[in-house]
Amino acid sequence: MQISIACRRVARVFLPFVAGYYLSYLFRTINALIASPLSSDTGVGAADLGLLTSVYFLVFAAAQIPIGILLDRFGPRRVQSVLLLLAAVGAGLFAVSTGFLSLLIARAMIGLGVAASLTAGLKSIILWFPRERVALLNGYMIMLGSLGAVTATAPVDYLLTWMGWRQLFDIMAVATGTTAILIYLMVPERSVAPSTATTTLSSVFSDRRLWRMAPLSATCVGSSWSLQGLWASPWLTDVEGHDRASLVRQLFIMSIMLSGGAWLFGMTVHHIKRMGIGAETILTIVAVFFITAELALILRAPLPSILLWSIVAITGTATVVSFAVIADYFPPELAGRANGALNVLHFGWAFLAQSGTGLILEQWSANDGHRPVQAYQVAFGLNVVLQIATLVWFALPWRRSIASWMSSILVFKQADVTDAVGSVGLYEDSVILLPADDDAEW
Repeated sequence: MQISIACRRVARVFLPFVAGYYLSYLFRTINALIASPLSSDTGVGAADLGLLTSVYFLVFAAAQIPIGILLDRFGPRRVQSVLLLLAAVGAGLFAVSTGFLSLLIARAMIGLGVAASLTAGLKSIILWFPRERVALLNGYMIMLGSLGAVTATAPVDYLLTWMGWRQLFDIMAVATGTTAILIYLMVPERSVAPSTATTTLSSVFSDRRLWRMAPLSATCVGSSWSLQGLWASPWLTDVEGHDRASLVRQLFIMSIMLSGGAWLFGMTVHHIKRMGIGAETILTIVAVFFITAELALILRAPLPSILLWSIVAITGTATVVSFAVIADYFPPELAGRANGALNVLHFGWAFLAQSGTGLILEQWSANDGHRPVQAYQVAFGLNVVLQIATLVWFALPWRRSIASWMSSILVFKQADVTDAVGSVGLYEDSVILLPADDDAEW
């Protein structure tokens, strides 16, 4: 009986919302593959292409907190189905648009329409599944949804061999509308507790720990989305000289790594927390690897390109780690809004990074449709500088912790044998009192 109930919930709740998140990821990354035919067909340049693609992130970010409140009030079924219908209309408009303005409006409609895809899915898991299964199902939802990025490589490239990008968006519009209808008809309704967003939002945004962690998470995750969603493609073409076939192959491998990254991070966080280690450790390691991979690309280090770009792609699923950090910082009743606040910064930075990169690249003239290596080095390098700054900001509490620990060790060594107990007590006092020192809760 329990297995039957679980299967029905997976089929009627989990899978419909996975489909919505899959479409969200597909829309997010599709422009990397259609960038060349889109530019040649509509005449948009690098700056316009960057803005056109990144407006998805801007609208997505702006909608996160209002959508969180709507989810608490009306439930994920109604909110997600209505918004996906809007995304379907936006995809249809994108398919018939010929000018930059109409393409921009259509892309913004798509961004707003899929803005609830992840948060609605996470909310439905909380409402319908046992608490001990929530973290596991969250990881599976992100992993399965990120298969949309896989679809936006070799499968879509195959479709483009016998249809244009406009016909492709027609198909995506139909698929999105169908998913909206299925969610409305299939997902059962469940009562939702009244929201207290007015008070809880202020509690979230006034917490200094959020502002210690969020800049690092946003600059790394948002930059990863920006690169994989658009700028990896022109880099691989202009800098590394890939032809169409090798470009699609590398994007396909990157998307596979992206999908597996969600599962990897989920399992890693699960195990280290059982060992008493905070998720901040994993976030720091991810940031260091990501920054190192970017620097290796910029400096043209003699390393396999696919290795470096795979690290870039995997960083895009580090949201699993960031949400785990948030779960440690806030009680369950605040976690949803805290995740929404963090998502605002993730998608906001993705918009700035994607559009800003286009503006920087536009400062160099293209030679036979290709821009020089220096243009990409400057654009990518600026991002890395900001990521290093946020990593230093994030690590400041560790610096104070290490200083306090070293001070305690010195006091211990200078004490007499008869005062050993007192020295240990002083050391313990310093450790216990450490969380009260500014932001050093972790």
